[in-house]
Amino acid sequence: MENPWKTLSLKRIYENPWISVEEHDILNPAGNPGIYGKVHFKNKALGIIPIDQFGNTWLVGQFRYTLNEYSWEIPMGGGPIGQDILESAQRELKEETGLTAKKWTEVLRIHTSNSVTDEEGFVFLAEDLEEGEPEFEETEVIKIHKLPFEEAVQWVMEGKITDGISIAGILKVSKLLAK
Repeated sequence: MENPWKTLSLKRIYENPWISVEEHDILNPAGNPGIYGKVHFKNKALGIIPIDQFGNTWLVGQFRYTLNEYSWEIPMGGGPIGQDILESAQRELKEETGLTAKKWTEVLRIHTSNSVTDEEGFVFLAEDLEEGEPEFEETEVIKIHKLPFEEAVQWVMEGKITDGISIAGILKVSKLLAK
């Protein structure tokens, strides 16, 4: 479909190593002038659902500064744009859980908040696991919780997991495993 929006100009308002914020002067689909704010992400969002041969998975819990609350999530992180997303996902799984996997399946592509950001996310199913030691980054104070995958699905249904990528990934994998 042809883009009905016209960009007249844009200016970068803010930038750091992870995001930039832009203000766009636009003509909307009706031809009227307006502004549009856009948060540009410099990384791909990557989530991983590790599942072992017994049907267990791993969740990570951490305090999320932007929410000012504690959050249980699938292992996840960012992969620089232009870098192989599978390699980045493998690194994130190792960093946050200590796990490595021999079998990887991409199960989901997601736009996390497409009305204001261009963030693109991917979720992988990781299987044939080997346990090791996590390698947390200095910004991470993470609790690791191993539980039956079906219990993680229940956490989604009960609202204990609120992260969008985690919810979408867990429900998608649940549906795939039910086949």
